Amino acid sequence: MNKKRTLLLFGSAVLLIVVAAFSRLLPHPANFTALGAIALFGGVYLDKRYAVAVPLVAMMISDYFIGFYGGMYWVYGGFVLVGLVGLWLRNHKTPAFILAGTVASSILFYIVTNFGVWCTPASMYAKSWDGLIECYVAAIPFFRNSLGGDITFVVLLFGAYEGILAAVKKLASNGQTIAG
Repeated sequence: MNKKRTLLLFGSAVLLIVVAAFSRLLPHPANFTALGAIALFGGVYLDKRYAVAVPLVAMMISDYFIGFYGGMYWVYGGFVLVGLVGLWLRNHKTPAFILAGTVASSILFYIVTNFGVWCTPASMYAKSWDGLIECYVAAIPFFRNSLGGDITFVVLLFGAYEGILAAVKKLASNGQTIAG
């Protein structure tokens, strides 16, 4: 693929990630965001050097506007793991694997972040097995929203990018060049 097409596709992927990250600034149900989707998307579509970093930077910038919060390292760590799932998915990019990867990523994020909530010294949950289970049970409504947001935004991001990719390939196959 020529340099202009590569740059166009990279720029398109980064733009989609940034727009999705800033969608957090719009009113939305709790945890119904694009963040899980951008972490997965970055892993699948960005060069490995940027696959995890670009979504995290976009998230940090949006967090700057929303406000930073305690326990962020659990959230960011969860998204790094989701990005790694995306890296695996890049070689298994079928609708079934993408759906399974999205659901697995939502579950992984739920497990990591709620474990972090439970571990926090100021947590309202007892530091016992029962307290951990209580923490996970209390977070189920947030998990439903996260899963819904992840699925919705994976469809939007992956669909938009695949559309861009198809258009660029069609232009190339017709002998047309990318202006620039």
